[in-house]
Amino acid sequence: MKKTTLLIVLFILAFFSSCEEVVDVDLDTAAPKLVIEAAINWQKGTTGKQQTIKLTTTTGYFQNVIPTVSGATVFIKNSQNEQFNFTEVPKTGRYVCNNFKPVIDEIYTLTVINKGTTYNATETLKSVAPISRIEQNNEGGITGKDIEIRAFYNDPADADNFYLYKYVYSGKITSTYYVSEDKFFQGNEYFSKSDDDELKIGDEVEVTHYGISKQYYNYMSILVSIAGSNVGGPFQSPPATVKGNIINTNDKANYPLGYFSLSETDLKKYKIQ
Repeated sequence: MKKTTLLIVLFILAFFSSCEEVVDVDLDTAAPKLVIEAAINWQKGTTGKQQTIKLTTTTGYFQNVIPTVSGATVFIKNSQNEQFNFTEVPKTGRYVCNNFKPVIDEIYTLTVINKGTTYNATETLKSVAPISRIEQNNEGGITGKDIEIRAFYNDPADADNFYLYKYVYSGKITSTYYVSEDKFFQGNEYFSKSDDDELKIGDEVEVTHYGISKQYYNYMSILVSIAGSNVGGPFQSPPATVKGNIINTNDKANYPLGYFSLSETDLKKYKIQ
């Protein structure tokens, strides 16, 4: 019996030791793609003059550092051909404008010129209904025992509206995003709601509503369905190849990643009672 037991133990040790061997996996690495994070957001009650566009590239799966893109020319023009230049913060890939003029329903065109290649995108700045109130429900969720909050607003009746909702929870790194259209509540009061089933008294929740175009709504619907609602940010490089609205004018097949969007936003903070 002792000899048999010893043989079994030795076999198990040998089995688990073999499982710990490092296996090198060769992954094909595609040529880097330009990633353009161009989300122009106009917070209610502010001038909206300061805006930032970020340029990076894709990189290998096991790389921890995201390469930034320096030395590009970046600007936006409105329908009156007024140009807003974005200047790089040296060696950061962040391009900043301090005199942008946001106008609801104005059409803007983004231009990025990098290494002789020109990228363009056109979008319209969309308005958002203000958040009227936030309510807390202590009997939410599937179990009816979770704390849930809802951020209410009055949807305008005279237009088809599309929304992006962002929820940031204290103590959590990622943000939650999801989109909605007013097809079934046009002209009525409606709400966004939290989806964190671990909310507790004292937690803080930051809610932001974005007014977005139908095209951006379609893009975000695909992005969220691929990555889930906790995507880290809709303005960061996506986890899969999702084609946005930015065109490579030199080679349309070699399109960049990212999206050029313009939104009026409203933000409220709430502390769980």
